[in-house]
Amino acid sequence: MFFSDILTFALLVPAAVSTSIHPHRRQSGLDGFIQSESSIALQGILNNIGANGSAVPGASAGVVVASPSKSNPNYFYTWTRDAALTLKVLIDQFIAGDGDSSLETTIQQYISAQAKLQPISNPSGDFSDGSGLGEPKFNVNVTAFTGSWGRPQRDGPALRATALIAYGNHLLSSGKKTTVKSNIWPIVQNDLNYVAQYWNQTGFDLWEEVQGSSFFTIAAQHRALVEGIAFAKSLGETCDGCTSQAPQVLCFLQSFWNGTAVISNFADAGRSGLDINSILSSIQIFDPIATCDDSTFQPCSGRALLNHKAVVDSFRSIYKVNSGKSSGDAVAVGRYPEDTYQGGNPWYLSNLAAAEQLYDALYQWKKQGALTITQTSLPFFQDLDSTARIGNYSSSSTAYSSITKAVKTYADGFISVVQQYTPSNGSLSEQFTRDDGTPISARDLTWSYASFLTASDRRNGIVPLSWGASQANQVPTKCQGSSATGSYTTPSVGSWQ
Repeated sequence: MFFSDILTFALLVPAAVSTSIHPHRRQSGLDGFIQSESSIALQGILNNIGANGSAVPGASAGVVVASPSKSNPNYFYTWTRDAALTLKVLIDQFIAGDGDSSLETTIQQYISAQAKLQPISNPSGDFSDGSGLGEPKFNVNVTAFTGSWGRPQRDGPALRATALIAYGNHLLSSGKKTTVKSNIWPIVQNDLNYVAQYWNQTGFDLWEEVQGSSFFTIAAQHRALVEGIAFAKSLGETCDGCTSQAPQVLCFLQSFWNGTAVISNFADAGRSGLDINSILSSIQIFDPIATCDDSTFQPCSGRALLNHKAVVDSFRSIYKVNSGKSSGDAVAVGRYPEDTYQGGNPWYLSNLAAAEQLYDALYQWKKQGALTITQTSLPFFQDLDSTARIGNYSSSSTAYSSITKAVKTYADGFISVVQQYTPSNGSLSEQFTRDDGTPISARDLTWSYASFLTASDRRNGIVPLSWGASQANQVPTKCQGSSATGSYTTPSVGSWQ
């Protein structure tokens, strides 16, 4: 992603950051930490959004800056992917909250900024054929970044469509169809057309290091196409490319499962394929009313749980900070075990994602009123409870209570790791070192803060609306590497009144 230039793998010199933990934060326990850190995280996000963000002077209105850090490393840019993930968090918070007008203004400014960014010609291509939508990052003053980079990256348009559809649906529920059609649909339509046209072409993964096919990208694209169908229909529009391509994207998604884990990238990168990419994917495509469906890799599915175990276990023995931890104990988690960027360390967002998937699963089991242990998921559950056995357990059973309690404790353990290595001021960098947990790399990383908020919300049972996973989980009998060429129209944003 923005985390490393794919042409440069030299280790960077970490900035000195205090790792002292405020004693009251320790004494308040995990609940107290989450409560106080959630406020810090929300403000940390807002500080990194122009034009009023205190940490990012010079950023245009609505532009989400990855980090205030301008050197070692320089993340003072806006990434389509990270900005979309961040705004989806703010949109969900706005919808679930009290309708804070200041938060809505930030959302609307982001959409206006995207209308300006989307048609800009850049090194990934032009707007006329949509290829330019695959450009991963831009300058904070809404101009093209023309330096060397890992491009194109094809997850951004899908994630942006998902964020805008969420806000668009909220406006539709308030009777503002005209505003949605004029200000939101043109941007979303371009992004959906891009996904339908380019989904089966390779690109760089979310870490911006590997060129190939990425599980994270394909999963995000499937979701965007599915919810795009319903969104278009609600506006009296159509998305023929969404309808024709969504099943084929889902078909391809199955290819990443090898029977024991997700192979996160199809590329010759000399890696095992185990990558937090896959857990990030599971929480991104979480649907609160979906079943524990393997085909869409829902958080409570057997595939997603066994993959969670495989990814977490890959870090147990390689980090010094994990010394003394047993199987079934939460540990510090990084991107992928072969990582060398900045020394190859745990990431705050990786630990938060590991927790969030389990909170998602707990929500889904509660919603369904039962928990099923399959042959696939059994190893995951036996790590937490050696007496776990294959079967279906009603929510009224003692076994259900015991198992879900163990899963909740395990999930909380990953948040406790974050608490242990969070400085006393609550700031969240990109990483903390594998030897002693000192914060390292980009400071006040926007994605770290966004990840904290989503993990906290899921722990509290606050979930987004369904995106339709249960109506789009049938895998075609034969996969086709198809596409649907779309048209692209320059968007503009008028009044939000």
